[in-house]
Amino acid sequence: MAALLAALLAGSVMAGCTPEETDDGRAPGDGTPGAGSVLAVKIDNASRARPHTGIDAADIVYAEQVEGGLSRLMAVYATKFPKAIGPVRSARESDLELLRQFDEPTLAFSGAQGKLLPLIDKAPLHAAPPEKNSKAYYRGTDKPAPHNLYLRPERLLKSAPGADALTTGFEYGALPAGGKAETSHTVRFPAARFTFTWSENRDRWLVSMDGRPSATTDGPQMAAATVVVQYVKIRKSQFKDFLGNNTPYTETVGSGTAKVLRDGRAFDADWKRPSAEDGTQFTTQDGEPLPFARGQVWVVYAKA
Repeated sequence: MAALLAALLAGSVMAGCTPEETDDGRAPGDGTPGAGSVLAVKIDNASRARPHTGIDAADIVYAEQVEGGLSRLMAVYATKFPKAIGPVRSARESDLELLRQFDEPTLAFSGAQGKLLPLIDKAPLHAAPPEKNSKAYYRGTDKPAPHNLYLRPERLLKSAPGADALTTGFEYGALPAGGKAETSHTVRFPAARFTFTWSENRDRWLVSMDGRPSATTDGPQMAAATVVVQYVKIRKSQFKDFLGNNTPYTETVGSGTAKVLRDGRAFDADWKRPSAEDGTQFTTQDGEPLPFARGQVWVVYAKA
């Protein structure tokens, strides 16, 4: 029995899955990435997965709550690809709704809860797990499994599709009037914490997670031009992990309030996303579009 259990665990690690994320033997999606689609990569955000690789090249970074109140990231790439991205981890049900705003995006992930795989199969995206794209992934030696799976994006997509693929609904432009001067802002999940500190020298919001500056393996501390703290409904999904913990579902369709940080100022905002196929519009409390600063955007989903 012990030998059998060890073999099963080893198989799940090689496939990029933890025991609770082993698949049912079927390959999610058709595994054929679209040349004009954005690349979305699910990123491990456990403390043992840091520092990250390639996140500084992403156009958008989404931060969501997962089991146990922890966090996971989704990095979206359209304008350029880094040499490597990771560590790559598993998908969640919320990802399917979030990604509907893009035209058949490519989703790189290491696995999923077995009962979620049929939904990934049916979703309008190109699923690209390692079992279907083995040449695009590799195991690093700097971290223990399962926190060491990395993606070589140019082995998955020949080139980045360009900014037109970012059908997010975001608007970019000059600093609007109003807002309040703010040098630091913290968002707390039950078991995770994000802090964004304004840097005049870099003209960016420096990223810290769980009280520590978040550097990448090949660069300085991660930094965002715009940070969006989007207040959303977070409910129980229909899926559980292997311990029986319910997986949170982050609802990104609907409307609500947000805090937008740019240029050392904080703006109270409203958000609206009528359907999953739509992007998200952010407006001032007077109903005017709220433009973002050009550069990387972080969207942190906080419980309303």
